[in-house]
Amino acid sequence: MTVAGVLACTALTGCGGGGPAPGALAPPPKASVPPSALASDSASAPATGPASDSASASASPKKPPTMAPGPAGRTPVFERRATGGGAAGRSAEKVVALTFDADMTADQGPRAASGERFDNPDLIALLRRSKVPATVFMTGRWAEEYPTQAKTIGAEPLFEVANHSYSHHAFSSPCYGLPVVEKAAMTADVERAFTAFRKAGVRNVVPYFRFPGGCYDDAALRALAPANVTAVQWDVVSGDAFATDADAVARQVLDGVRPGSLVVMHCTRSAAPATEAAVRRIVPELRARGYRFVKVSELMEDGGGR
Repeated sequence: MTVAGVLACTALTGCGGGGPAPGALAPPPKASVPPSALASDSASAPATGPASDSASASASPKKPPTMAPGPAGRTPVFERRATGGGAAGRSAEKVVALTFDADMTADQGPRAASGERFDNPDLIALLRRSKVPATVFMTGRWAEEYPTQAKTIGAEPLFEVANHSYSHHAFSSPCYGLPVVEKAAMTADVERAFTAFRKAGVRNVVPYFRFPGGCYDDAALRALAPANVTAVQWDVVSGDAFATDADAVARQVLDGVRPGSLVVMHCTRSAAPATEAAVRRIVPELRARGYRFVKVSELMEDGGGR
């Protein structure tokens, strides 16, 4: 497995979710947050998605699909679903998976304690009201900081929760200045995140993993093999990292989406303040184009990846 070409995109510095690209973004000053945005989404009533969106949003759970290990047991990597015709004959469908990274590094507790918001309940509420299935790649540290929100997201049939590591430290170097997890500790870091999900009462957890910053190498794929996860990448970068222009974020997504696309966005208000407004434009426009929103687990059903 090679990484070249897969990770040519913009990443959050210290709050990853994009693939490596020449030069990293420097964080701007912390965005101000209106008091109304601080309300929890836990009071919103869960709603199931319409039949036109995701079959995986139904009340009948099923075992999420995974990919077989790669050569020598390496962690498999799933990307945009192939468009040449899958086993079920559905790979040319106009389906798209919106994924949201709920980022928080292991050492950001003091910043959260001082009032910085690493959550985005209004975004989650918008997805719920719009009946948009989505996959949230959550760090274990985020689940510890926002256990009620983590539990609520995991209880919502529209959503599934995947692993984004516990610490949000890098699994290869260089990776936007992130501290690097030792190879021997990689599996333990991922398992610690799953443990944090369980302690928070998170349901609808899927055995998928997203590398912080999208950074990985062959050694990381080997080291992570005991975790028995499928790594999930993307082909569309929203550019919402530190963005303040929601229209620009929406345009980037709308210009990039193809049938079977995986879109990477963020669920962190302080580092991605324009995401909710961008989603307000993205969702109706893609639906008008005939797209159906699915979770990663449904996108993976036809196989593909590499």
